[in-house]
Amino acid sequence: MIALRLGELARVVGGELSAGADPELLVDGSVETDSREVGPGSIFVAYRGEALDGADYAAEAARAGAALVVAERPLELPVPVVVVDSGVAALQALARHVVAEVRALGGLRVVGITGSNGKTTTKNLLREILGAEGPTIAPRGSFNNHVGAPISMLRIDRETRFLVVEMGASSEGDIARLVDIATPDVSVVLKVGLAHAGEFGGIEVTQRAKSEIVRTLPAAAAAILNLDDPRVAAMRELTAARVIGFGLGPDAEVRAEDVRASAEGTAFCLRIGEASHEVRLRILGEHHVYNALAALAVARELGVPLARAIPALEGVARAERWRMEVLERADGVTIINDAYNASPDSTAAAVKALAQVAGERRTVAVLGEMTELGEVADEEHDRIGRLAVRLDIRQLVVVGHGARHIHNAAGLEGSWDGESILVEDADAAYDVLRGLLRSGDVVLVKSSNSAGLRFLGDRLGEASA
Repeated sequence: MIALRLGELARVVGGELSAGADPELLVDGSVETDSREVGPGSIFVAYRGEALDGADYAAEAARAGAALVVAERPLELPVPVVVVDSGVAALQALARHVVAEVRALGGLRVVGITGSNGKTTTKNLLREILGAEGPTIAPRGSFNNHVGAPISMLRIDRETRFLVVEMGASSEGDIARLVDIATPDVSVVLKVGLAHAGEFGGIEVTQRAKSEIVRTLPAAAAAILNLDDPRVAAMRELTAARVIGFGLGPDAEVRAEDVRASAEGTAFCLRIGEASHEVRLRILGEHHVYNALAALAVARELGVPLARAIPALEGVARAERWRMEVLERADGVTIINDAYNASPDSTAAAVKALAQVAGERRTVAVLGEMTELGEVADEEHDRIGRLAVRLDIRQLVVVGHGARHIHNAAGLEGSWDGESILVEDADAAYDVLRGLLRSGDVVLVKSSNSAGLRFLGDRLGEASA
């Protein structure tokens, strides 16, 4: 974080500095909400969550070297304390101030990314592209909520040239608040799908929530929209910003043609105006073409020549840990671990990718529950089971009661001569797969994070016959 005096920081967050603390003392360490991440010079924001009160861990943070604690109640600590009404509001206010201060220096450009799928992959692609151009902050993992996104923003300093922020939401207004903090120069909307539809109350509400990232953009900003998704394309009418469309269709300013998926990755021809460029992604799955197009559209908008942006993109070996992560076993079995998260759209895309990359090799799909789908959960799990049959996936292993409709739907497809096995949990799946897999098999592991199948994917990747 940029250096701030204690008195200034207390004013920014609307708090009261503890008696005896020197208001002129400078603090410039990392900002943390997890005491286990605190190091010398850190600022520990102790907010009260649903299950834990951060103030209970403030002493631990002080022992770890925190220079300052921001808390929702007075604390007796050997370090200064700023007492605030809300730790989350203080965190957001601090992030807003720091981003504005660095932007005022004239060199910072901010990119906001949202969508039901693909945010983290697109962010990671942009990290590689923009990081080669100058100091870039794009968080590891999925720090995209009301706490994680401000923490990511507070990683910037006065030398930062690019800030890339994922903007997720669990309800309407969440993205609007993040936009207010970061004020993007470029906003990207990837897709409006059924991820978290149960939380939102329907896909129409999801669409309104995602559109918040473009609604308040000024005319000088850019809105980069997936024109192949009608719900995203409709956002053209909701923004004053300049719209740049990407996709596979002829109306897209940044578009892909001749998409080719294989076990080595995904290739396509990039078309921008009359110019064409061959792009070869190492990431598996043709659905990542959209993430690549969005990243390249952002790079172009920020002045990065395609001659530099494309090689940087092509150098990315995997989307992220547990996202289409390829694990090659010594016995010739290939594991594709894509179980960090799952929605109907991302699961369908992963199953299609499995069918595409396997060629003549036997395909095995290990599928767990897709959570937060509300009243459409049974229908969407059913659809995935039928899709697996249509794509002729040779073996299904369905894990957990919540995913049972995948198994049931596959079994009802009379034309399929493959097999589906329903097991209770990840351990049972591992036992079944240990005796089932043979050299040459290509195995997809896919589920929502809460199902825990990402760890099953790791175990399968480490095992061999």
